[in-house]
Amino acid sequence: MREYRHPPVSEIQLESVLYALSDPVRLSIVRQLAREGEATCAALDGGRPKSSMSHHFRVLRESGIVKTRNDGTSRMNELRRSDLESAFPGLLTAILATPG
Repeated sequence: MREYRHPPVSEIQLESVLYALSDPVRLSIVRQLAREGEATCAALDGGRPKSSMSHHFRVLRESGIVKTRNDGTSRMNELRRSDLESAFPGLLTAILATPG
């Protein structure tokens, strides 16, 4: 399996983070990861088509919100909580505190 590119903290841009979180599907993925910690793509797909979920995970990954790693045949995802807190203190906490 291929390795994924994750932007370093210094390259995470507020506009990209806000864009990624503006989609209800991506926001629900982030909320679930915040509650449960690391999870597979399959555990986060909510029965949605694999092709659309691949797009959502790519946007989250490229914006710097999630980190994806290969674990055998599964892809494990986790929030880059500390990286986001370092780049934008309080942002993720505020977003997750809003009713959803």
